[in-house]
Amino acid sequence: MTIVAKFEIKYTQYLDENGELLTNNPPAIAKDFDCLKKLYRDMALVRQMDIKAYALQRTGKLGTYAAATGQEAIGVGYASVMNHDDVLVPYYRGQAAMVQHGVSVEEVFLFWGGDERGCDFKNEMAKQDFPIAVPIATQSLHATGVAKAMQLRGEKRCVFTEIGEGGTSQGDFYEALNVAGIWNLGVVFIVNNNQWAISVPSGLQTACKTYAQKAIAAGIDCQQVDGNDIIAVHEAALKAAEKARNGGGPTLIECISLRLCDHTTADDASRYRPDGELEEGWKKEPLLRLRKYLEANSQWSEVLENEMLTEVNQLIQSNADNYENLAAQPPEAMFDYLYAELPERTLQQREVAMARGAKQ
Repeated sequence: MTIVAKFEIKYTQYLDENGELLTNNPPAIAKDFDCLKKLYRDMALVRQMDIKAYALQRTGKLGTYAAATGQEAIGVGYASVMNHDDVLVPYYRGQAAMVQHGVSVEEVFLFWGGDERGCDFKNEMAKQDFPIAVPIATQSLHATGVAKAMQLRGEKRCVFTEIGEGGTSQGDFYEALNVAGIWNLGVVFIVNNNQWAISVPSGLQTACKTYAQKAIAAGIDCQQVDGNDIIAVHEAALKAAEKARNGGGPTLIECISLRLCDHTTADDASRYRPDGELEEGWKKEPLLRLRKYLEANSQWSEVLENEMLTEVNQLIQSNADNYENLAAQPPEAMFDYLYAELPERTLQQREVAMARGAKQ
């Protein structure tokens, strides 16, 4: 028997759960404390935004919401390496990357409040980003389409798209990997392995040892990183983005974390989580880890923490107030985001909505 190919999956971690560097030769960002403090603030913003979203949902002011608690280093980490003209194709737990790439907290609330104006991003950096994809794995194919357009135009840009580990079981995901590999597209696939596909643990989700290795069949470079280590996420994403922009093709990065919240506001994870999992998870979460590292290097303090949280919460409250005070759109608005020009049958439905709205 002849062995025709061998493969391996590399795992990267720079910052352990105690906030200590595991190498004497870390990436440059490990000593760029101004950048790390900004990323710490950005992760805190996402966490506080999720807390506010839960409060809005519980009081009937927001629809079902999927928080990213415990996974903030993933979205903030990879989106922080995106250029102004790179494109983000997010999924329903992707608000960390969205806010990092210019989407406002108000727009996040608008989307989950059922208002399409939440998809009309005002920030120029986010103008070409896609809206949130709620259907599982469709965003993976959308991302390859965008990357193909960039390739045809000869543009040095890249696309980032994120998916949960459960979503990698969908056919759309495999099809996206296949076409990205065949066409050598400049797309970076981020797999957020938070251990739970709703209530299904990884052990029942796949027989693979890693989710990263799913890219091997498509001929795509792949790796694992500690998703609670923002230095590792940032460094892996930085190299993948540079490779993609310069014709080097796609990359898949599996980020291992743990969902420290319910799947959505419609879920109760206490029904299926094993005892002790959350307690252990909170010891390894990304904000605590980075704060310990900053404090150990005399870059952070309780005073700075309180100042940062005050600033972040004021920003979130201001955006929440704008969201709650924004005048509702008329009923016919639901049709105005479907097509550039409405077909006849939809025009008729719009007129009925207008007539009924006028009677209210």
